[in-house]
Amino acid sequence: MLPQSVRRMEKRLATTVGEASRLARMRAGLTQADVAERIGVATEVYGRMERGKMLPSISTLLRLCVVLRSGPDELMGLAPIHGAPERSPWASEVPAGLDDTPEMRRVLRTLRRMKRPQLKLMYLVATAILTRP
Repeated sequence: MLPQSVRRMEKRLATTVGEASRLARMRAGLTQADVAERIGVATEVYGRMERGKMLPSISTLLRLCVVLRSGPDELMGLAPIHGAPERSPWASEVPAGLDDTPEMRRVLRTLRRMKRPQLKLMYLVATAILTRP
């Protein structure tokens, strides 16, 4: 059983991620069903995440960031959410089973070993690659 302070922190994080996801989703002009479909979860599951009743897994958070065009720092409340376009132009590009590929597992393992400035740089590189025409 987790200590009370850890449970409170996780609840606060779940609420923060949920509120930020809702704001980003609304700015992107998407419905809960749209986001749920694009990140590969049931609409009810996404609804629970948005209401702060559960935290997404790391792979789901990654897909959520792609669909909502928000960084994990924004969704976790570490940075303000920047304005998103009416509809995310690359939301439908999230491949099914993204977290199940060997390539994604290798990328995630590498990212976990990076320090904060390195992660920030990788995020900028990935964003630049994805937003190119």
